[in-house]
Amino acid sequence: MKDPRRFDATLVYDGDCAFCTLCVEWMERWVPVRLTVVPYQWADLAALGVTPAQAEHAVQLVEATGRRSSGALAIARLLVQARGPWAGLGALMMVPPVSWLAAGVYRLIAVNRDRMPGGTAACALPQAERDALRARLTNDEGPAA
Repeated sequence: MKDPRRFDATLVYDGDCAFCTLCVEWMERWVPVRLTVVPYQWADLAALGVTPAQAEHAVQLVEATGRRSSGALAIARLLVQARGPWAGLGALMMVPPVSWLAAGVYRLIAVNRDRMPGGTAACALPQAERDALRARLTNDEGPAA
């Protein structure tokens, strides 16, 4: 019999990042959805259609249909599959303006994940990417008054 919580998808995350690993372990414990979870360092990225740069940049969700999502959208799509209150939260995360806020919070955490609880120097994104993301976040806030 098929497990109703089974989501035929693969979640790819940064296994070198202690904060990312803690988040995935928390999700596996508390979010009632079953899927394949693999660090990108061990994944067959080519078979999943994900580049190393994409995997390093954000969590990736690759569904059996071939649909790929990353970052906050990946988390939202995963939550929708969990049903119950998690599904409602996931659906809300996909609707503007909440989706914009979720994406911004995801990027802010990703840029600073080495400073998060459990974070280590290995969690840091490459400096050039961190600088570009910070510049983009600053520019997205609009002109200074």
